[in-house]
Amino acid sequence: MNMVNIPSPALAIVGRHNSGKTTLIEQLIAELVSRGHDVGSVKHHSHVGFDIDYPGKDSYRHRAAGASETVIAAPGQIARIKSVEGEVECSDIVRSMYGHDIVIVEGYRKSGLPTIEIMRSGNEADSRVADVFAEGARRGWPLGTDFTQFTRGTVPPADDEEARAVLSQTGGDGESAAEGSHFKVQHPDHVDISNKLPTSDTVAVATDIEEAIHAAELYNVPAFDLTDIPGLADFVEQHYVRPRVTVVIQAGGESRRMGRSKATVPFAGRPLISRLVERLAPVSDDLVITTNEPDNLAFLHGEFPQYRIQLVCDAFDFRGALPGLYTAMQAARNPYVAVVACDMVFASGSLVVAEALAMNESGADVVVPVNKHGFEPFHAMYRRMACLPAVRRALDRGEKRAQAFFDDVKVLEFPQSKVLEAEPMGGCFINANTPDELHALEESFLEG
Repeated sequence: MNMVNIPSPALAIVGRHNSGKTTLIEQLIAELVSRGHDVGSVKHHSHVGFDIDYPGKDSYRHRAAGASETVIAAPGQIARIKSVEGEVECSDIVRSMYGHDIVIVEGYRKSGLPTIEIMRSGNEADSRVADVFAEGARRGWPLGTDFTQFTRGTVPPADDEEARAVLSQTGGDGESAAEGSHFKVQHPDHVDISNKLPTSDTVAVATDIEEAIHAAELYNVPAFDLTDIPGLADFVEQHYVRPRVTVVIQAGGESRRMGRSKATVPFAGRPLISRLVERLAPVSDDLVITTNEPDNLAFLHGEFPQYRIQLVCDAFDFRGALPGLYTAMQAARNPYVAVVACDMVFASGSLVVAEALAMNESGADVVVPVNKHGFEPFHAMYRRMACLPAVRRALDRGEKRAQAFFDDVKVLEFPQSKVLEAEPMGGCFINANTPDELHALEESFLEG
């Protein structure tokens, strides 16, 4: 599937030197690939320079001559070497890696990505971290606490609010907060674990240290044995891998206000439906078009043979927004269903991906954009298993509004700020109901 310019979700695997990060990542990637996922990876190298480009290589000679960027291309492989100022942020690197189901990052603890923390019993630094992690859990300190306090000096107990406030104001040394009576981690000077401890970004722990497992349980963070690669892959797959999405474009049939079918009305010299397919098919694992004129849209099979488009007629003989949603969800083959109206000229594949990832992270049944006009249910994401029966019950009650079933499911409102993060150009929900509206949109499109 062509996933050009579609953002990739990412997850970091972090740990101290000799924790076994690379070995675990290698095994995790192999397991995810064996399950059919496209996996990208990023390795954080803490030293300046690395041995991809060295004296004697032609690429090195190009760069020595002054080239700021060199691409090395061969059948089946490509490498890009580029000079940059300082160190590139992890988020920028991931943002440049389009089209993966997941990107596994080794290192970059401070990236803000969700992280899986590795602690191995044979590694002295890991054992010290496990001690700190366990003590913090026993004392009830939240994962967001700066655990480096434990390595720097005394720490007040969880119920000493005044001392904890002083500690936060002193920058962490805590000398004025609680002299003498509180816990202090002792560790050899050569074992540096400061700034290398679990944080609020920690979403799971992989370890063979009993204390770390127990601490993870107290923090309600999943813990996996270092050898349980299938279990770890299950966790990553469930929460972080790009979910499989059916995209449904609702084309309906003849529109009274448009005076003809919106799907086949010309836009920039082509049928409007062709534009929607081009914008949304790259983010779909299964593309469905609901229509009451399948014969008139059969040309799409020839125009886009790579997408195996399904043309599906309405499940009911009466019209309405809610019956249309039911048809969309019933026809979908995947657990997540993105429903988009065919007259949304600037419908966004990036917004579809953002909604799917938000659904994955939140566990919501509906992720629906909301703005000053209210809900936008026809550029929203639906969890098929929960929504299909809820829509059916609403239909049985005689409802026809798209959001009539929202009270029966878990709804996550997707604010305008999030929409603009996904699609900075905006305009995702602009639709054309009349020839004049369509003409105005066409003119703005051609001028842009």
